Amino acid sequence: MKKLTFKSAAVSILIALAVGGLSSFLTRGEMAEYEAAAKPALAPGPTVFPVVWSVLFILMGLAAALVYDSGARERGKALTLYAVQLAVNFAWPLIFFGLGRYLLAFFWLVLLFLLVLATFLRFRRIRPAAGYLLLPYLLWLAFAGYLNFSVWLLNR
Repeated sequence: MKKLTFKSAAVSILIALAVGGLSSFLTRGEMAEYEAAAKPALAPGPTVFPVVWSVLFILMGLAAALVYDSGARERGKALTLYAVQLAVNFAWPLIFFGLGRYLLAFFWLVLLFLLVLATFLRFRRIRPAAGYLLLPYLLWLAFAGYLNFSVWLLNR
């Protein structure tokens, strides 16, 4: 197994942060509706989201770099799955904030959770540390599912 290189870590982290940053940029003007919406008791304040997502994107990037640098034969399939979940992740804020389609966004989030779970399992087989770096992401997605579904229920 090869060591993680600075170059692949930097590129992978930048790609993940760029995906998150672009979706955030595209929905920046759409936050007023969400801020005005009824939210569940456990909903964090608006300053929490950018911090948490930044950390999660960094962890995702590191995980992808570990898999890329592993030299494993099946890394291509694992990284393709990673790219698909990243694309689904990109679309969720557009559905939730941009379109205000909370129920559709919830089902999209379930799809994202399942894709990340599959990515976790593949990454873990290749490099256990890479899989475990995705655990905070899975936990956050479960919490995001609670928030998303609650927002839909409270604002129907």
